[in-house]
Amino acid sequence: MTTLPLPWLDRSGKLSPVKTAIFVALFVPALVNTAEFALGMLGARPLTAYIHALGLWAVRLLLVTLLITPLRQATRASSLIHLRRMIGVAAFCYLAVHFAAYIADQSFNLETVALEIVRRLYLTIGFVALLILLALTVTSTDGVQRRLGGKRWMRLHQLVYLAAALGVLHYFIQAKADVWEPTIVIGLLGWLLIYRLVAGYAGTRRAAAPATLALVSVGVALLTAAGEAGYFRLHNHVDPERLLGAYLTLDTGLRPGWVVLAGGLLITAAALARLALDRLKARAPSSAPAR
Repeated sequence: MTTLPLPWLDRSGKLSPVKTAIFVALFVPALVNTAEFALGMLGARPLTAYIHALGLWAVRLLLVTLLITPLRQATRASSLIHLRRMIGVAAFCYLAVHFAAYIADQSFNLETVALEIVRRLYLTIGFVALLILLALTVTSTDGVQRRLGGKRWMRLHQLVYLAAALGVLHYFIQAKADVWEPTIVIGLLGWLLIYRLVAGYAGTRRAAAPATLALVSVGVALLTAAGEAGYFRLHNHVDPERLLGAYLTLDTGLRPGWVVLAGGLLITAAALARLALDRLKARAPSSAPAR
């Protein structure tokens, strides 16, 4: 029988303070949302708000899972890889509870749930994402990886990109009027995917260089702003120049493109900090005794 390893242990079986802290932190949003639901703090439609909150956290955790690779490569912090599986499984758990809460909202009528999934495109998209994450969670153990072989296992787990894209699309469609955070999520996913394209074409070392990270960040931020302007032009008939002008004045608050840029530049700053640390270590005098 294949079981998931205890998430708070490191590879040697010892207690890991970092993994333990992150494991506990992964429960916090669910506990907060559940407490708000139980205390009647989620508005006129508490169950609907609860469903949306859990789904949003599933999407956020999926993005964090995808962030591990570029952050690890930019900072050369190889230990970050050991956090990816735990966060990915947490994302599936949030999505599973999100779906279970939706079933409860439909009075546990599975026939109605099935019909709604078939009839409504955004529900179909979300359900496919759930099935993909279920498959990835079941096959996430070391034992399954050994049985499948490294290459086959990696090809299977590349479906996480499709799951993330479907999850983000599901979130954007159901958001309806308020697309501020969904647009940010799309921009961040775009950054993560474009980084991987650059790494596949130019190599990891060049992709993780601060100059490349900054260039990708600026480019994706511009695409996010252009996409937001295009969306409001099509759906709200807002002049694109008016929206793009809001990026300069900030009269309507911080626009999604700026948030995406800030996120990308934070990773760039982490890469620069790593380079600076490496240079300091290289310049430090050797502590070895003279012969």
